[in-house]
Amino acid sequence: MAPTITRIESIEFGYDLPDVGYAPNGFSIVYEPETTTERKLFALRVHTDEGTTGEYVGGNSPGAAQLNMVADYLVGKNPLERERHWSAFKRALRKYDWMGMGPIDIALWDFAGKYRDAPIHELLGTYRDSFPAYASTYQGDRNGGLDSPEAYADFAEECLEMGYPGFKIHDWGGDWTDPEETAEVVRTVGRRVGDEMDLMLDPACNPATFADALKIGKACDEADFLWYEDPYRDGGVSQHAHRKLREMLETPILQTEHVRGLEPHADFVATESTDFVRADPEYDGGITGAMKIARVAEGFGLDVEYHAPGPAQRHCLAATRNSNYYEVALVHPICPNTQPPVYANDYSDMLETVDANGRVQVPDGPGLGVEYDWDEIEAREIGRRVYE
Repeated sequence: MAPTITRIESIEFGYDLPDVGYAPNGFSIVYEPETTTERKLFALRVHTDEGTTGEYVGGNSPGAAQLNMVADYLVGKNPLERERHWSAFKRALRKYDWMGMGPIDIALWDFAGKYRDAPIHELLGTYRDSFPAYASTYQGDRNGGLDSPEAYADFAEECLEMGYPGFKIHDWGGDWTDPEETAEVVRTVGRRVGDEMDLMLDPACNPATFADALKIGKACDEADFLWYEDPYRDGGVSQHAHRKLREMLETPILQTEHVRGLEPHADFVATESTDFVRADPEYDGGITGAMKIARVAEGFGLDVEYHAPGPAQRHCLAATRNSNYYEVALVHPICPNTQPPVYANDYSDMLETVDANGRVQVPDGPGLGVEYDWDEIEAREIGRRVYE
């Protein structure tokens, strides 16, 4: 008999980030001493009549709202029929952004690995079991943290000493956005560690104009950066604009973090509007969707770079030849990484997670290979929905 989904739980929970506040625009988290910010995430459990449960912790409020639209469909279904469910979700959420597909798809993959007593990367087809990581910073602040070109360069040196082979800058946002200062950060970090590390820049769509993006990109050219990501305020979605920017710069462009779905990613590649392709199993339809994007990129001879840290990202990366780095984010010389305190085993995505060679390993247990601390999650519970 095929396994059957009997119940799905979605638990919203919160946890504190000490010394973390918001930039003046109110949207970018930054170092802010003596301030505490609460972050909220969701934890999913997919229960089955086999007694095996698929689990995943992550997601956001828009995604949870979409899960509420489709979770009832899954109850009574076979959890192993991921492709069938993925296709059904894609149509059901076609008027929205598909963010709700990712967490539930990852939980179904976790079930499949546990059911087959194999790690997810083995089900996908293992290419490697470890990979190099880059340190991906918080955005800049004016509070004594990452508040100057020299502060960024100092932190890059610290990460280099830890073994990191790569370093990505998130610069100032909102009212603090200054293309001249960002260009100086790029040049300063390049002079300090550019001969020893791969360097990347992600302005997170803060620069206001194409001219600002071009000015910063020219600095990336001077400093020989590996990639330039989400350069300006178009939101990272204009194929035409990024194709034009590519024509005027030497630094490769990394795009598609902010377009949802397989076809928009493929269109960015086919129109030569990006050099590296972004994918995220949480944002892009789960492990199923992220691997589809990786294969499209491979078919065009391009590399896919997975966004953000997490066990799902590690399994995707372990099964992907055409990818270079694992992102350890967000990191800072003073305040902690933003990752949630939800693991009962030794899994970690904190700054210190890399080994002496700057590498991380893929979990080798069944499914995601991580053990969630459900007592901790439920102690932090804000709300819960149950579908049965």
